[in-house]
Amino acid sequence: MARDHDERSPLLQNRQHGGEEEEERELLKFSESDDENPRAWPKSKKLANVGIVALMSILSPLASSMFTPGMRQIAECFDTDLNAVIGATTGFVVMLGIGPLVFAPLSETFGRRKLYLWCFGIFSLLQIPTALSPNIGALIAVRTISGFFGSIGIANGGGTISDMFAPEERASVFGWYLLGPLLGPTLGPLFGGIIVQRLGWRWIFWVLTIICGVNTLVGYFFLKETYAPVILAQRKARYEQSEESGGKRYSYEGEDTRPLTSKLTTSLKRPVKIFMQPIVAVMSLYQALLFSTTYSLYTNYEDIYSGSYGFNTEQVGLLYLGPGSGFLIAVWFLVPKIDVVYNKLAKRNGGKAKPEYRLPLANIGAAFIPIALFWFAWTVEYRVHWAASILSTPFYGIGQVMILNTVQNYYIDSFEKYAASAIAAGAVFRSVVGGIVPLFVPTLFDMVGYGWGISVFAFLSLALAPAPLLFYYYGGKIREKFTVEL
Repeated sequence: MARDHDERSPLLQNRQHGGEEEEERELLKFSESDDENPRAWPKSKKLANVGIVALMSILSPLASSMFTPGMRQIAECFDTDLNAVIGATTGFVVMLGIGPLVFAPLSETFGRRKLYLWCFGIFSLLQIPTALSPNIGALIAVRTISGFFGSIGIANGGGTISDMFAPEERASVFGWYLLGPLLGPTLGPLFGGIIVQRLGWRWIFWVLTIICGVNTLVGYFFLKETYAPVILAQRKARYEQSEESGGKRYSYEGEDTRPLTSKLTTSLKRPVKIFMQPIVAVMSLYQALLFSTTYSLYTNYEDIYSGSYGFNTEQVGLLYLGPGSGFLIAVWFLVPKIDVVYNKLAKRNGGKAKPEYRLPLANIGAAFIPIALFWFAWTVEYRVHWAASILSTPFYGIGQVMILNTVQNYYIDSFEKYAASAIAAGAVFRSVVGGIVPLFVPTLFDMVGYGWGISVFAFLSLALAPAPLLFYYYGGKIREKFTVEL
């Protein structure tokens, strides 16, 4: 399928090899059947990599919300108010967004595998001082730092999948990976409720220490490097150090010979430039709305269902299966259709694919999200049977998946070799907004009630609902008019 650019080109590409010197070197690059080419790996090897990274992407968002059922217990333990405990979630979630701004470009310099293992290893160890926190200040501080390192799966997961899978097959795989950032905050309160009810809130972090540590260990043995320039750089080093080379020199496709400081300075500025592009700005705002809505509801589930319906902590945790079921339905039945629609539209266009071909199914999410939020808001407000409100949440879950999956793939296709920075640009905004907004939501609910309070999010989602349709028709012209110089 025709593409305008070579999406395998690296994020930090700048081919300055020095004129005559470049001609004297043999160029190393992958062939389609090369055993070291990640796109030529057996499917089992690819999926093993996706599985390990996806688990990292589940565990860090899981940690963001896992202690929400125990917030009252934590507030009592540290003799503080509920808003201070919510601050521990805010710091963590904000850092989940800031981390990718650093880790995305670093992975294109030092490789994906090293960043995954180092950062997630540190994240695992930081769960220990979190469990031992002597006061609320220490809890917030350690949680904030751990959120930064825990963002590694979110930062580079899209890049890793792009390394291994061609565009026409990417959306389906990306859908399963994206379950991590979505299912994590959803499953967290479910497991957290059980642990808090039976063992106490500190055991949440002891359990995370064990699970995250095991995942890091599995990654050490089974996670492989997927970033092509790093693999080729290792091949170049092997060839030049071998006795058979006879002093022969090599270069490799995508090699960047600039000083490290120059490369990093350029790459760290890139996400900000990409964010200023109108399509990225609007769709990042859409993602930010979804994340702020999700965390605002999740942090208030305990108050809603224990106060209005008399649920205990463990029962509240089970209610998070509602949106979780929506995630699974979407990934199983709808997400594979993104590739189907993409390939059909490309075929109709003479085999030439466009990033906008990712967007048609986003309209499912654009419709489901406001409907689900209005439904949830007013059934809770009028204290209709609890099942009536929970029945809305699978539709909200489906809407989230369809918006986030199509948008992330749209970013990858639009910016191709700069996909990691594009995803990072969206991630930082959605996480900062998603982390800060829940701090003010309890006051909003106190002032206007659950009905109008949750309806605020519904009206905002209704205002943004036309965006996927508009960008489908006019996205190409907008990208041409607002070209980002990278």
